[in-house]
Amino acid sequence: MRRKHGNDSALGNGGMYSALCHANTDSGGRYGSNVMCRMVLSIVLLLGFAPASAQEQPYAGYEQRPIKALSAQQIADLKSGRGMGLALAAELNGFPGPIHVLELADKLGLTVEQRDAIDALYAAMKAAAVPIGERLIREEADLDRLFATRSVTPVSLAAATKAIGATQAELRNAHLAYHLSTIAILTPEQVRRYGELRGYAGAHPHHGNH
Repeated sequence: MRRKHGNDSALGNGGMYSALCHANTDSGGRYGSNVMCRMVLSIVLLLGFAPASAQEQPYAGYEQRPIKALSAQQIADLKSGRGMGLALAAELNGFPGPIHVLELADKLGLTVEQRDAIDALYAAMKAAAVPIGERLIREEADLDRLFATRSVTPVSLAAATKAIGATQAELRNAHLAYHLSTIAILTPEQVRRYGELRGYAGAHPHHGNH
């Protein structure tokens, strides 16, 4: 009895290539499909030899971060008061955000009064969000330090994560609240047009102040 070698099994790269190409030869008489065999081999190589690091080590390199739970981009966003997707519940349900309304001011046909009002909202939102974001960075750094110094305890862990959770909620509320304020300044048609310009399916024309 012929012994089966690992790379001749149905799951082995060589075995799969061999089986498919031989089957093709038997049915077609010729390599009716040199092209097919090359395609199969390419697919097998792509699937079988993808770097293990890409497949199994999604956090490789994160250990170099000053704060492991935050990327450099996230830290920059928190320091500048950017939304970071925190207001998606509003944004994607027909409640525009002030910064994007200002970016689309001309296409939305904002009046001078509307533009001034929304500009003031955006400034107020940044003034509220930036200190909260900076506090969140400090709290994440504190949590990171607890683990890095091996000084973490159940009590200190509970306190640190509770503080982080409260700050995250406060930051999200700050962003969402200004979406509420923004829609009160827009007309229903401007809200509908905003959704269209932002590429959202199904505009929400029933919101607005008028």
